[in-house]
Amino acid sequence: MLQLVLTGVLYLILVIPVGRYLYHIAAGKHTFADPVLDRIDDVIYKIVGVDPHRGMNWRQYALALIGTNAVMIAIGYLILRIQSIGIFNPNHIGSMEPSLAFNTIISFMTNTNLQHYSGESGLSYLSQMLVITFMMFVSAASGYAACVAFIRGVAGKTKDNVGNFFSDLVRITTRVLLPFSLVGGLLLVWQGVPQTFSENIVVETLEGTFQVLATGPVAALEIIKHLGTNGGGFLGANSTTPLENPTIISDMIELYSMMLFPGACVITFGKMVRGRKKKDAAGDKALAGSESAGQLSAGGAEQGPRLKDHSLTASIYGWEGRTIFLAMGIIFLVGLGVCYWSELQGNPALAKIGLDQSMGSMEGKEVRFGIAQSAMFTTTTTSFTTGTVNNMHDTLTPLGGLVPLLHMMLNCVFGGKGVGLMNIILYAILAVFICGLMVGRTPEYLGKKIEGREMKLTALAIIIHPLLILAFSALAVATSAGQAGITNPGFHGLTQVLYEYASSAANNGSGFEGLADNTYFWNITAGLAMFFGRYLSIVIQLAIAGSLMKKRFVNESAGTLHTDTFSFAVILVFVVYIFAALTFFPALALGPIAEHLTLWA
Repeated sequence: MLQLVLTGVLYLILVIPVGRYLYHIAAGKHTFADPVLDRIDDVIYKIVGVDPHRGMNWRQYALALIGTNAVMIAIGYLILRIQSIGIFNPNHIGSMEPSLAFNTIISFMTNTNLQHYSGESGLSYLSQMLVITFMMFVSAASGYAACVAFIRGVAGKTKDNVGNFFSDLVRITTRVLLPFSLVGGLLLVWQGVPQTFSENIVVETLEGTFQVLATGPVAALEIIKHLGTNGGGFLGANSTTPLENPTIISDMIELYSMMLFPGACVITFGKMVRGRKKKDAAGDKALAGSESAGQLSAGGAEQGPRLKDHSLTASIYGWEGRTIFLAMGIIFLVGLGVCYWSELQGNPALAKIGLDQSMGSMEGKEVRFGIAQSAMFTTTTTSFTTGTVNNMHDTLTPLGGLVPLLHMMLNCVFGGKGVGLMNIILYAILAVFICGLMVGRTPEYLGKKIEGREMKLTALAIIIHPLLILAFSALAVATSAGQAGITNPGFHGLTQVLYEYASSAANNGSGFEGLADNTYFWNITAGLAMFFGRYLSIVIQLAIAGSLMKKRFVNESAGTLHTDTFSFAVILVFVVYIFAALTFFPALALGPIAEHLTLWA
C-alpha cells in the first residue's frame, strides 16, 4: 500500500511543471526552447508548404487532421505490405497479409496499438521505425492537437478559430514528444533496454536448448509508446519482458511517462479557462472585492463549498481544472483499490489444491513488480488509455480484470492523448444539463448556455462508444467467425470479447491475449471499431467546441450552477458511474461478475 501512496504523491508533484509547460505551448506563450525550436519549425512549415498562422474553424481543423492521418495510413499500409525487402530487415521478416496490415495500420494511426501479431516475428526494423515508431509520434501529436483545439473552443477566447492543426501538430511533436522521448529513451538504455540494429541473438540455455533473443531499436519505441499513450510493444510480451522493462526503475519511468501528459492536459484546460475568467472578471467590481470563491455570485449568496480563488489548487489546476482532476482522481483511485484488493485475495481455485496464495494472485505477473506495481500499472494503462502491460491481463482475477475493462468502457479517466479530458467534459455538460432540468433552468457550462445542438452532439458522442463495444461484441458471439476466436467457452470467454472491443473503441490496445484474434473477422471488425472510435469522436467533440465558442457569455446569477466546486466533482463522478451502470452492467454481469461469483462460490 505504501508503494501505491508514494507513487501517487510523486505523480502529483511531477505533473505540475509538465502541465505548466504544456499550457504555455497550447496558449502560444513563450518557452525556453523557442529560440532553437522556432527555427526547426519554420523549416518544417516551408517543406510542407503550410502557413502556421492561418486560423481554422472546427471543420477545417477536423478535415486537416483526418486528411493528414489518411495519407499516413496509405503510406504505412504500403510499407507493411512490402516489408520483406532487405532494407533494415536482418531477420528476414516476410510481408504482412492484407487484413492484418489493415488492422495494424489503423491500430497505430488511431493511437490504439492493438497488436494481432508478435512484434519480434511480425515486423522488420524498417516497419518498426517508419510505421510503428513514427506513427506513435504522429498519432499522439494528432490527439493532443485535437485536445488543444477543443480546449480553445470551450474556453471561448475567439469566435471561429480553434487554432491551426499543422502548427499544433509540429509544436507538440518538436517541443513535447521528441525532447521527452530523447531523455526517457536514454534513461531506458541506461536501465538495460536494447537499442541496436543488430539481428536477433541465439543463445544456449542451461538446459542445453537454444533460444532466440529479440533485439533491435527497442528503447526508442518503448519511450514514445508510453509518452504518447500508445502501448504497442516492440516484443509480443510487451513490458512484461525484461528486454522492454528490465528493472523497477524502468517500470517507474514507463509508468510516469504514460501518466504525465494526460494529467498535464487537465492542468492546461484549467489554466486556459481560468485565464479567460480572470479577463472577464477584470471590470466587475463585485468580483474584484470578493475574497472567497464561495461568494462569486451576483447576489453574493453562498454557492457551496467553493475553494478560495487564490488557493493553491486554483493556482496549479485552474478553477475548472481542479474539479475535473478531482473527479478523474476519484474514479481512478476506486478502480485501483478494487484491482489491488482483488489481486491480493489470490485465486481460491488454486488455494483448494494446496498452492499458497499468501502473496496474492501472482499468475501472469512478474515477481520483481509484485501485486502493488502490477495493479498500479494495470489500472493506469487502461485509465490513461495506453495499452502497455507489465503483466498478463488475461490472468487477472475476475474483479481485477473488471477494473481495466470498466475504465476502457468509461473512457474518461484521464485518458491518453487528451481523450479523457474531452470525454469527461462531455459528461460535465451532461451533468449540468441534468441539474438544469431538476431546477427548471437552462444549463450553463463555462459561462455558455447548453442548448439543443450541444446536447444532441454530446449525446451522440457519448452513445457512439458503447454502441461500438456492444454491437461488435454481439456480432462476435452471434457468428461462427467470431466464435472461432473465443478460446474459453465460459464467462471468461465473453470477457475476452468485451475486452477486445472495449480496447479497440477506447483506442487503448491492451488485450486478453487468450483470444485468437489474428483472423479476417477479428482484424476487420477490430479495425473498424478503432477507426470509428477515434475519428467520429474527435469530429463530434470539435463540433461541440465550435458551437460553444460562438455563444455569448452569460453573467452568473444566484441560480448558476458552479462547476468549480467539490460538490460538482462528486456529481460528475456519479453521472459517469450511473451512465456506465445503465449501459454496460448487463454485459459485465454475464462476464467478469458471473466469473467472480462462480470462482468464489
